[in-house]
Amino acid sequence: MIDSYVQDMGKEGGLFQAYLDVQARFDLYSVSNAILIAAQCPEATKLADFDSWKASGVYVRHGADAITILEPGKEYQRDDGSVGVSYNVRKVFDISQTRAAQRPAPATVRDERLLLKALMNNAPCRFAISNELPEGVNVTYHPQEHTVHVRQGLDAPTIFRGLAQELARAHMDRDGITCESPDFTAYSVSYMLCKRNGVSVEGFSFERLPESYAGMDARALRAEAGVMRDVAGSISADMNRLFAAQEKAQKNRDNAAR
Repeated sequence: MIDSYVQDMGKEGGLFQAYLDVQARFDLYSVSNAILIAAQCPEATKLADFDSWKASGVYVRHGADAITILEPGKEYQRDDGSVGVSYNVRKVFDISQTRAAQRPAPATVRDERLLLKALMNNAPCRFAISNELPEGVNVTYHPQEHTVHVRQGLDAPTIFRGLAQELARAHMDRDGITCESPDFTAYSVSYMLCKRNGVSVEGFSFERLPESYAGMDARALRAEAGVMRDVAGSISADMNRLFAAQEKAQKNRDNAAR
């Protein structure tokens, strides 16, 4: 199922976007599991197995089709002496397949300034405001300077989308990450970060995928998706550290005011 879906999503932008949507919601899931979810239940928002739902007092609807994902099993030694990991099939259900009265709470809505501050937290580059960018270019990363230049006077969502894309380039530059299409990878990272943080994705389009994707085998295309997942995850981790610090500071202020 994984390889079949991957081959299709390398040719169909709608399927690729569906994968990105799932990976944005399930950021800690592996690429393979995000692909499995996208193939079986692309609108999934919260997953658990039958026993876990039951333990929390929620019952799976009769006749609901389980969603198959993989979980790491035991390590084993291959014939060449290297160590591999076996995988076990796990059957899970989305909350939409249960009798739960409540759906998952909507994503936390954060102040635009805080989102931008978090996005730039611990960044592997500098930032500069510029009035000299080429027409049509709002944000751009200059690897020679390790600097992201931002056009003056942009609104916050436009800055976030552009910064996220160019930060992806900066992360790949710093870590020496190579991929088939760096431009599309950075674009996809920006899309996932916007989805994850409640920023408008208006203007994003996946109708045209890199031409090379259509001829790539499933393993190579999964590796491309893996770069997107990992870079987005690295940026999200930096953002979450700032969010946590802000929330802790606010809690301390609230306690002091009592």
